[in-house]
Amino acid sequence: MPAGSDPWSRGVPLTELQALREHWLERYEWRRLESELNSLGQWKTTIDGVVVHLLHLRSERPDAAPLLLTHGWPGSVVEFLDVARPLADPLPGQPAFHVVAPSLPGFGLSGKPQEAGWDVERIVHAWAELMTRLGYARFFAQGGDWGAEVTTLLGALHPDRVMAVHTSFPQAGSPDGWQEEDLDAREAGWLRDTRSFWRDGTAYAEQMVSAPQTIGYALDDSPVALLAWMADKFHAWTDPTSAPYGAVPVDRLLDNVMLHWIGVSGASAAQIYAESWGRVDKVSTVDVPAAVSVFPAEIEKIPRAWVEGRYRQLIRWQVLDRGGHFPSLEAPDLFVDELRASFAGLISALD
Repeated sequence: MPAGSDPWSRGVPLTELQALREHWLERYEWRRLESELNSLGQWKTTIDGVVVHLLHLRSERPDAAPLLLTHGWPGSVVEFLDVARPLADPLPGQPAFHVVAPSLPGFGLSGKPQEAGWDVERIVHAWAELMTRLGYARFFAQGGDWGAEVTTLLGALHPDRVMAVHTSFPQAGSPDGWQEEDLDAREAGWLRDTRSFWRDGTAYAEQMVSAPQTIGYALDDSPVALLAWMADKFHAWTDPTSAPYGAVPVDRLLDNVMLHWIGVSGASAAQIYAESWGRVDKVSTVDVPAAVSVFPAEIEKIPRAWVEGRYRQLIRWQVLDRGGHFPSLEAPDLFVDELRASFAGLISALD
């Protein structure tokens, strides 16, 4: 590394990777994660020929509402371990939810699709079928990263099922007649940062789009390769005020890597990029109520006018003061508060 350079400017520093490897090898406790997953309720079901793993934590509250949480890459259901119980078992007076968190096809403990075509839209319909099997005719939905793509299309394609959606990663293009000079300083900065990410920060995605199988051999063969590939993004995409991985504890980072490692999902999780990168429907409007929480270190932040152009019933727009691309891990308290505030007023409509 050239003298004076940011030690992360060319990827994960050797000393950092060595420290992570040592922690994983010497101090990490797999049985702790295993116990956490089991305590929330783990299940599997086969949908459209693919085994889907899910967490399903039912609230004891009779007024609880179903809530579908969808993770992204390089995440997993680990993203929801710190928020599932607060959502299902809140204090009196707070809304309660039956939490459903499936693993995307090819991720973690879900099965690996054996044919092409498992794009975001196919996942959307699989999730609708999953909620039917669980007995939930109508439900709320939340997601970030690929989970945001899934959640947005759930609202667009299944408005009869979805009560409302929430995302920290809204998916929308610029509306007709939009002018950049109409933005205030903050939103103009968001757009500059987003364009910078699209220009300089997507090489990882292009690799998985063009040759997911090739990079997958390294990720499935070497635990250190998988660790480096994912740690790089947890560093780059989290709030830099709490370096090196935002407020994500090292054990939570390793929990996520471990779930991919035991699932041998380095190659299979990369397939969603080959299936859907740049091909997801961003035109269909979302006419169900929608809420957006903007976290300051999110990798893509778009103007409110763009969001309102697609999410036609924007019932909540909140800009937070901490957190990044993994808000349920970085700021679980804010994440839970945002979901409660977004959905509380709509739960009675489920009756």
